[in-house]
Amino acid sequence: MPSIIGSMVDMQPPTFPASDIFVGHELEIDQNSGTTSDHIIGNPYTMKKPLLEMEKAVMAQTVANATDELIRLLGVNEPLWVTSNNNSSERKYVIHRDSYEKIFPRYCHLKIPHARIESSKYSGIVSMNGMQLVDIFLDADKYANIFPTIVSKAKRIHVLDDGMPGTRNGCYLLMHMEMHILSPLVPLREFYILRHCQQLELGLWVIVDVSYDWAKLEKEDDPSTSRAWKLPSGCMIQDLANGCSNVTWIEHVEVDDKSQTHRLYRDLICGISSCAYGAQRWIVTLQRMSEKFGFAIMDTPPTYHDLGGGTISSEGRKSLMKLSHVMVKSFSGILSMSGKMDFPQLSEVNNSGVRVSVRTATASDPGQPNGTIVSAATSLWIPLPPEAVFNFLSDVKMRIQWDVLCHTIPVQEIASFSNGAHPGNLVSILRCYWEQPFVQNDNNIMMIQESCIDSLGSMVIYAPIDIPSLNQAITGGDSSWRIPILPSGFIISGDGRPDTTGGGGGSLLTVAFQILISSPKSPDDHFNMEAVATVHTLISSTVQRIKASLNCSDLV
Repeated sequence: MPSIIGSMVDMQPPTFPASDIFVGHELEIDQNSGTTSDHIIGNPYTMKKPLLEMEKAVMAQTVANATDELIRLLGVNEPLWVTSNNNSSERKYVIHRDSYEKIFPRYCHLKIPHARIESSKYSGIVSMNGMQLVDIFLDADKYANIFPTIVSKAKRIHVLDDGMPGTRNGCYLLMHMEMHILSPLVPLREFYILRHCQQLELGLWVIVDVSYDWAKLEKEDDPSTSRAWKLPSGCMIQDLANGCSNVTWIEHVEVDDKSQTHRLYRDLICGISSCAYGAQRWIVTLQRMSEKFGFAIMDTPPTYHDLGGGTISSEGRKSLMKLSHVMVKSFSGILSMSGKMDFPQLSEVNNSGVRVSVRTATASDPGQPNGTIVSAATSLWIPLPPEAVFNFLSDVKMRIQWDVLCHTIPVQEIASFSNGAHPGNLVSILRCYWEQPFVQNDNNIMMIQESCIDSLGSMVIYAPIDIPSLNQAITGGDSSWRIPILPSGFIISGDGRPDTTGGGGGSLLTVAFQILISSPKSPDDHFNMEAVATVHTLISSTVQRIKASLNCSDLV
């Protein structure tokens, strides 16, 4: 089968109009209705009462102070920043606490004995120009869309100043956001922040985030559930002559560790040079996503496929990549297991950390099949470097070794094309002979799969898709979010521990599955425990097969 991968690997991804790539289902709905997504009726984060002038003045002063602090933190290294002590050849910076607190006296926002501070600074080149990045950061939907593996929710609550037309200088917003690590074992971090954009000079901006006391503002009895407080953080964006940008990012957060970090993720999250929520993760993700969307709009030769002997045009490839992005975003969103029905009989104590949840998807949830959906996820440690685990799970020929739904028939690759410079960054169409629980089928299931890898981790995410829907995407129809899709897959990252052997260290692997167990019209609305048992068995069997294939079955 002819492939375009080899010819694309050495190509430089172009810059591109942000409006061309960040069209998700929220934005399309809003454009049809003539509104923006930040003003959707029923948005739970809209203001309950108008802001008083005194409150606006306090917010403005908070933003001004945070901007001054961030600009100073961005402009110097020592004595405010020191290199963290790690075994990596790459320099990583953390704030020197004593020097910082002499210059910026502060009080502890989380008045608890468990609070600790996380800080980091990191820089990188991103293949978008400065104004494109500014536009993304000041639009809640675009912001969540480009960081689907970090930001699970982002909503604009109130616009205090829309900034100058053309540059957005002076814009500042009150926002709500939730951040996540892609594991059911790690809780969300929730923030209410003021976000401010300031243009320092032509082609140079800073975007500042600082936490704001939403509970105090709303005079609510219950304080915010947030266990994290964002000290002045954000990024500096500098235009480069080639249409790219140099972005320097700072994360500075006070964290409540009252709910003890799960042992598997303790080193990754709490280590001195942690990259779990750090600046490097934001920069690497931004680089990866800008590269991905750059590849989507390249003019490339048609990709041949074995589904009737046709080809996939550039428009079809772009449509499939949009569908794949919706799939990745949907998959990332399920892993917190929050706001859904959990079952203590399948808790970590009894079932090795398998979490099972249930939700009901309706017509108001575009891109998902309507009905009751059971999700199950678990995380485990694998004594192999992340790239080795990724290579095994992304290899179509190896799928029969771990996929318990395969009828002992190897998966066939119908077509694949690159969505990044690394040869492992692919969108693939696969033919599987699957036996799906609770679904009658002809054992001739098509599947769309995205595999991607960067310096901090990787993922392999896939979803079954019927042939009419696949043909709709292949023909280039711009309706990817309307195609019902239910993704499952794997998230792989380093374990955060020092590599003392030189073998690349160990990996943290998250495995997640979803199945549809009933339609919305089903007369039986109570949860089916048979489905719980089925999904639990499915994920447990898959984990055991993966361990056996990687020669680590003796792990607990």
